Amino acid sequence: MNLGKFVWRNGKFVVAEDATISVVNHALHYGSGVFEGVRFYKTASGSAIFRLDDHTDRLFYSASVLELEIPFSREEINSATVELLRKNGFESGYIRPVAMFGEGKMGLNPHGAKIETFISAWPWGKYLSDDPISCGISPWIRIHPRSLQCDAKITGHYANSILSSLWAKNHDFHEAIVLDHAGNLAEGPGENLFLVKNGRLLTPSRGNILPGITRATVIELAERELGIKTEEKTLTPEDLFSADEAFFTGTAAEVTLIKSVDGRAIGDGENAISGQLKKLYGEVVSGRAEKYRGWLTFL
Repeated sequence: MNLGKFVWRNGKFVVAEDATISVVNHALHYGSGVFEGVRFYKTASGSAIFRLDDHTDRLFYSASVLELEIPFSREEINSATVELLRKNGFESGYIRPVAMFGEGKMGLNPHGAKIETFISAWPWGKYLSDDPISCGISPWIRIHPRSLQCDAKITGHYANSILSSLWAKNHDFHEAIVLDHAGNLAEGPGENLFLVKNGRLLTPSRGNILPGITRATVIELAERELGIKTEEKTLTPEDLFSADEAFFTGTAAEVTLIKSVDGRAIGDGENAISGQLKKLYGEVVSGRAEKYRGWLTFL
């Protein structure tokens, strides 16, 4: 993985190879860290980070769930992110800020461990595929909302996602679709899920999902540009199989169309609405949609 020359660690830019952690790092043992995934894109006006403020806000929210006090302000994190990309000279790719409980304390209560804060970045293309993908419904359910705080990006949560992701690859699917504890649709291992039915946009309600920033972006674009409102509701696998279209959203996945689930085709393959949203999203993140340039932080 090409991390460039520098990683930002605890307020300083350090050589990437030197940005290491202790073998008794608390987060390494217990998953007691939080993170974000942020995309940056090459535009005609230079490279730009998409919705940086929103991602940083969510990083701090996730940290608050773990009672992890990040020893930097939001402004410092944002400034360090921009400067890191400038120093490494990347034009487009992915940014990964992480805050975690580090060394100095073992046992499940993390208080007393040193707080470690990193920002790294690397060039990264498509996470899934530009073409519509095949999915399968995972036998692993989404984490129960009374077991963990579902709307926080806590590192330990993603063991749940890993199991579904491995299952999908082992069964020759591009990605998994994960149900909640009641057997209703939740999301992908790292993506939010949308259905299109009779010209309407449907997506699982909050409570059992991570309400993504790309999800919020697509909901706004659908209403403002296509005049389509999104209904957040309880959705079943039967709703998925009878949908006209289905697609994933996510920072890594962007807008990824779904062609089949468990070997069953979704709709007629035309993707009339989801295809428009995919195109709109591409225009927004690449700086070609003037009214949404406020979502971009230019380097």
